[in-house]
Amino acid sequence: MTSHTAADEKALIRSAALERRAGVNEATRLAFAERIALQGVALARRAVVRTVAVFWPIGSEPDTLMLLAALDYHDFIAALPCTGAMGQPLTFRRWRDGDPLVEGPMRIPEPSPRLPQVEPDLIFTPAAAFDRRGFRAGYGGGFYDITLAALRARRPIPAIGLAFACQEVEHIPEEDHDQPLDLILTENELIDCSLAWSQTS
Repeated sequence: MTSHTAADEKALIRSAALERRAGVNEATRLAFAERIALQGVALARRAVVRTVAVFWPIGSEPDTLMLLAALDYHDFIAALPCTGAMGQPLTFRRWRDGDPLVEGPMRIPEPSPRLPQVEPDLIFTPAAAFDRRGFRAGYGGGFYDITLAALRARRPIPAIGLAFACQEVEHIPEEDHDQPLDLILTENELIDCSLAWSQTS
């Protein structure tokens, strides 16, 4: 009898959730992009932060480009992640519309190395799947968990997941390295994951 590890379970959850995400219609995607921009700025203000990291959208991920523009317009420092070696934290560079991008190791656009490196006060993260406790399944590389662990070892860093409601699952099997999210924004609601923590503590 084959035993399934948490990583195996996450892989199955990830695959199913990404299939559901791929089926989200364009009208919902556009409305969510606008909601992300409006709510993202409001959340950054509420957190009283200066530098905000946002992921560059790929594939069927929620569109974050309006958020990047809105953060810059409202005088936040918007940053994009840069990927290094496996097992190493992400670094972040300031980015504004029109700044040069290069293809990173994961074939995702990243800010040019010529742009200034910054440390975020707030991070918006992608998620392949999530549960209401704030645990997420990413894409398997562990970059965001490693990064949040390194940053949170020095100071509190809030993390907000961006995902469509169809990506929610009842339970993400957590591993020792997993870093929970504080909030999750979907096209329908803002989920406060700290409520789940307080109920289980």
